[in-house]
Amino acid sequence: MPYDIASHAPTNPHPDWWRYDSARAKRSIDFVEKILVHTKGRTARHPFILSPWQKAGIFEPLFGTVRYDKQLGEWVRQYRMGWIELGRKNGKSEIASAIALLGLVGDSEESAEVYSVAADRDQAALVFNTAKRMVELSPILSRRLEIIDSRKRIVDRKTNSVYAVLPGDAAGALGVNASMVLMDEVLTQRDRHLFDAMRQSFGTRTQPLMLCITTAAYTSARFALEEHDYSERVEKDKSLDPARFVYLRNLPKDADWSDEGSPGDPENGIPPTGWYWANPALGDFLNISTLRDEFRDAKEKPSAENAFRVFRLNQWVAQATRWIGMDAWAATAGPRIDPEDFRGRPCYGGLDLASTADFTAWLLLFPGTADDPEAPGFTVLPRFWIPRAAIERRTEQREEFLTWEVRGFLTITDGETVDYESVYAGIAADAEMFNIKHVGYDPWNALQIVQRLEDGGLSVVKVPQSATRLNEPCKMLESLIAEKTFRHGGNPVLTWMANNVELEFKADGLMKPKRVRDSDKIDGIAASLNALAVSLVPAEDEPEVEFISFDD
Repeated sequence: MPYDIASHAPTNPHPDWWRYDSARAKRSIDFVEKILVHTKGRTARHPFILSPWQKAGIFEPLFGTVRYDKQLGEWVRQYRMGWIELGRKNGKSEIASAIALLGLVGDSEESAEVYSVAADRDQAALVFNTAKRMVELSPILSRRLEIIDSRKRIVDRKTNSVYAVLPGDAAGALGVNASMVLMDEVLTQRDRHLFDAMRQSFGTRTQPLMLCITTAAYTSARFALEEHDYSERVEKDKSLDPARFVYLRNLPKDADWSDEGSPGDPENGIPPTGWYWANPALGDFLNISTLRDEFRDAKEKPSAENAFRVFRLNQWVAQATRWIGMDAWAATAGPRIDPEDFRGRPCYGGLDLASTADFTAWLLLFPGTADDPEAPGFTVLPRFWIPRAAIERRTEQREEFLTWEVRGFLTITDGETVDYESVYAGIAADAEMFNIKHVGYDPWNALQIVQRLEDGGLSVVKVPQSATRLNEPCKMLESLIAEKTFRHGGNPVLTWMANNVELEFKADGLMKPKRVRDSDKIDGIAASLNALAVSLVPAEDEPEVEFISFDD
């Protein structure tokens, strides 16, 4: 039969490439719409009717574009590799689940092997679980397919086919003969090993397909960024890789991220703009009110802005960004803090013992204000130590540091290294004056002094300086500053450090602080985060402690 050249093909394609078979495209769409149902929300148990953008943008070109394979003597799918990149909550997992079931029973493949893979088994199981529910709710598939939930498998005995979840490592791909692979959230892949292992598992399949579905990420996700950049090149020049299908919806970097845009008019060739470009489901099954609420938060918080840009607007954002705006920091200062106003009050300690030749920070975090312990937020009392030799090396800031010493904001100890006896004495004095519930500390270089604090009766809690552990305290600090409830009294040392700190984002959006330059210290902010971390310990787990001084 004659085939039209696909509308998305390059000009004058090779005659063996880029034919469009409308019957194949319709068959894939009919499978989804006539056999599958939605599994969540108000559309649950209703037929899975594809949106126009899903039909025209994904299913029709992906399954309807064919080429003639001379060795096989038949027409097969043009695309062996697919890259779909959308903002979050645009139905990526549902699309992947539908395609997985299509590969299992609707792809004319005997002994099909369909696999879901991701960075870990739990992530890969998200697509599987949706597919499993689709089977359970489908009268046709529930009679034909067997679900083995304990092994994360769906089996079609009629064709000896299987859909399964593989472990999130390349070793798990050994021995498989995949006909279709669904890789979810590629942004979480640390490297390309699993990706390459699955692509090389196709064996003798006539029209295998590996489909990668993801959201944009922070640029620290090097492998995903590399594949994204390559997909952008293929999108502009399809002859570069005719076997790669690309569907990208990234808001351009130079676009106004605050502009909602419009859904466009596809019938008249008018494309979506703004938020609607990165979120084709917006106005369909994605509510714009959700994005508006997140946008209001993003305007006030740098990390929230980055998250909005990455996960909602599908933009690739730099790994690190300047964090604390100095105007917002000044607005939350409050009056200068008098320690006597907090005598006997409960609080949380944060300790950051940096290099012995540099700053050490100790910070107390008091709930409420000096007048009202029940007031929202915290009041902070920071203390800092630095060896005199370090000041002599910092000639450009020497006078400023000496001024801070005179004003009582900085303790300068004699010698080349910080005098930990002075640090311990300061903490011990605070422990006798205040009711310190917990002390959060950076475990690096802290063993000796932490042991002494424990012997003195303090509850000390290790706070590893990882994004996993610091993400929540970072979000807390950001919210407190935005709400003007992180009262630091204008402490100049802490203010200097606040101006030095950046946020470093991991590929999955978790964040941790980092300094702009080695000479720009952030120890006070690190101590703040350690204190905020232990403030999250449930009240019922807080022991009643009293500091025991061994100096007498």
